[in-house]
Amino acid sequence: MTIARVGVIGAGTMGNGIAQVFAQAGFAVRLVDAAEQALDRARGTIEKSLAKFVEKGRMTAPERDAALERLSTDTSVDVLADVDYVVEAIFEDVRIKRELFARLDQLTRPDVILASNTSSISITVLGAATSRPGRVLGMHFMNPVPLMSLVELVRGQSTSAEAMLTATKLCMRLGKTAVEAADYPGFIANRVLMPMINEAIFALMEGVGTAEAIDTVMKLGMSHPMGPLTLADFIGLDVCLAIMDVLQTGLGDPKYRACPLLRRMVAAGHLGRKSGQGFYKY
Repeated sequence: MTIARVGVIGAGTMGNGIAQVFAQAGFAVRLVDAAEQALDRARGTIEKSLAKFVEKGRMTAPERDAALERLSTDTSVDVLADVDYVVEAIFEDVRIKRELFARLDQLTRPDVILASNTSSISITVLGAATSRPGRVLGMHFMNPVPLMSLVELVRGQSTSAEAMLTATKLCMRLGKTAVEAADYPGFIANRVLMPMINEAIFALMEGVGTAEAIDTVMKLGMSHPMGPLTLADFIGLDVCLAIMDVLQTGLGDPKYRACPLLRRMVAAGHLGRKSGQGFYKY
């Protein structure tokens, strides 16, 4: 199938990054969010990101301008009625996502693939909310989307080989590397990453080391580009907690129990970079 028009739903950190890479790659992008302010912030973020690319010589000023012209925003999903591909990037709430996928199923053409950027929620569950589960898949981008090359493609129980192939080729057009994962809680990336972050939080809570010490050990001793607590702040502690809860519920193993310190920080509104306070102050 020919894909020219792409819909992206959710103008947060992930959504605006996804919209940017599609616009850079030559697609007409319609970015949708219920909040007008979120859309304004997203456009500003994309403009700044593209400006940096121009400064660093990764693209020309005319290429930047063309990418911005291909991007439109709206507060209603109705503008996605004629798109060729959809990527959902809203908050990690399975009920809200299912309602959205059911709406998209009614709104878009039957051949359109409905992809989710979810980092842990079952693609099979989302697909079951539609009449096209064979054309529902996970397309989990990494943050920051314009810079990270990996896309985790998740095959649900009913996802067709054709849909996965289409998504893989689409990743190539975006300049990304696609890696397939099965539909298990957390997929590959967060099945491995989040328990490590959670254990680092336990180490902090138990006084094994300071936040700086824990992060330094992992950076200098394990060659991680960023310490796990810094990374948790970057991801958002509320997101980390939501993923840990999905892992524990889905896999039923107590080793995925979220650290009490993580729960306490989220309850206090200390969510990391986006709130100005997490394991570090920003």
